[in-house]
Amino acid sequence: MIKNLFFVLWFFAPSGVANIAAFFSGKIPYLKSFSYPVDLRKKINGKRIFGDNKTIRGLIFGVISSVVAVYLQIFLYNQFDFISSFVRIDYNQVDPIIFGMLSGFGALFGDSLKSFFKRRVNVPPGKSWFPFDQIDYVIGGMVFTSFYITLSFYEYLLLFLVWFIIHPINTFLGFILKLRKEPL
Repeated sequence: MIKNLFFVLWFFAPSGVANIAAFFSGKIPYLKSFSYPVDLRKKINGKRIFGDNKTIRGLIFGVISSVVAVYLQIFLYNQFDFISSFVRIDYNQVDPIIFGMLSGFGALFGDSLKSFFKRRVNVPPGKSWFPFDQIDYVIGGMVFTSFYITLSFYEYLLLFLVWFIIHPINTFLGFILKLRKEPL
């Protein structure tokens, strides 16, 4: 069980990195000029498609961060034998660009898709929408990475549960550090 827990943490880390990196990209002053919304400010039935918080800056920074995370995983996998004891995938066979892009884009696509529905039901940007805020990037990352690497049903279930729990912890830490306006 512990090995499986470490594996799903490891496997999904690039998607988690993309999700956090997209958020933090908004805090970097040099990246402000890339804050144009992904939806190009277009509307459907009078409502924004995604909103101002889904930016080109976040998408690019998130996907690049995910690719870098996979390169780091490959490096660590080759440097430390204990990692291969819980990682059932041979990371020497993983293409870091493909896996990183699928991980990052999948997580951010899931987050954007949730924002689309959030706008439809009039939940304001930045307001918590439980449980969808906790599962959006997880489902997106799982779906997109499954095109490249398929896990077992048990691994997907464990991955979903673990990362569902991690998200509110990270959000609460962001609140304590005054990076977020709401604790959840």
